Amino acid sequence: MGTTEHPPLTGFTVGVTAARRRDELVALLTRRGARVIEAPTLRILPLEDDLALRQATEQCLRAPLDYVVATTGLGWRGWMSAADGWGRGAELAAACRDALVLTRGPKATGAVRASGLDEAWSPGTEATDELLTWLLARPLAGRRIAVQEHGIPLDDFAAALRERGAEVISVPVYRWAPPDDAGPVRRLVEQTARREIHAMTFTSAPAITAFLTTARADGLDGPVLDALRGETLAVCVGPVCARPLVAAGIPVIWPERGRLGALVRTLTEALPARSRQVLTVAGRELVLQGNALLVAGESHWLSPKSATLLRALAEHPGWVLSRPELLRRAWADSDADEHAVEAAIARLRQSLGRHSDLIRTVPKRGYRLATG
Repeated sequence: MGTTEHPPLTGFTVGVTAARRRDELVALLTRRGARVIEAPTLRILPLEDDLALRQATEQCLRAPLDYVVATTGLGWRGWMSAADGWGRGAELAAACRDALVLTRGPKATGAVRASGLDEAWSPGTEATDELLTWLLARPLAGRRIAVQEHGIPLDDFAAALRERGAEVISVPVYRWAPPDDAGPVRRLVEQTARREIHAMTFTSAPAITAFLTTARADGLDGPVLDALRGETLAVCVGPVCARPLVAAGIPVIWPERGRLGALVRTLTEALPARSRQVLTVAGRELVLQGNALLVAGESHWLSPKSATLLRALAEHPGWVLSRPELLRRAWADSDADEHAVEAAIARLRQSLGRHSDLIRTVPKRGYRLATG
């Protein structure tokens, strides 16, 4: 049985910060062999019964609308659903049908079409800035514009339109709030700082901001940013989501289509290419991938420390690495001594089971990876 039969993300630990559709994303990653750390950085609070949403809807119906801006599919569906619940759904749909509807990306477009309406224009970049540029290129004095917000107020967007003489109705369908339990997010921050997370997935810009804010509050923003600029792969659902990371100088990848399935495929292609080492040692093919050793059809999950030690020994099979050298490689920021190396090597051998003989002790010198 060859190592190619292992799921492609075997050995990798992936952080998931999404609140909405988290179960779906976790299932897709787990099915591909990843270990997933779930830590929603925000939660969505729907405002279907909120006075502000109802007042905004009534204001939209008070006079004809000229433009309606749909920013998210979730928000648009929530707005239409709430209006139906108040018995004003047909009126709201008619008001939007008589206006020009602008949509920010395919999800908002799909939701608008599903409600029986057509979009007048949608930017290919899915960027709110492009919607604003499109509107500002038109005469706006006296125009009435409804803007469906997406979790956070679009104050600058609305202010720019008002400066041109438009009446802007902000429609707050849902808002972001901190998670009920901040513990998982703080633990994910710590694991990222310790380089124990191989990839981080993000599905919204506010989730990124919340993650980085938590890191800053815990005094770990430096190590977290260093990890995201180095060993930890940042994967976003699209370029709009990625903006806070790009602004921080963090390399980010995203799929061409902003879908969860496409995000997972992009991650599955990119992550093994960054951290996969194939060796032939003592007549056996070894694949080091993330925190796993794949050998003879078996997968051996290792602790982050054990994986670091094995990767150091695998750089030059047969070469002896001394205890001080291994200490420097795996315990750079701690007060551990050489006894910690001996204990960690013992745990590594135990994790390797019947392949423990791959790790050889060279008396008075150190350890090496077997070559024969």
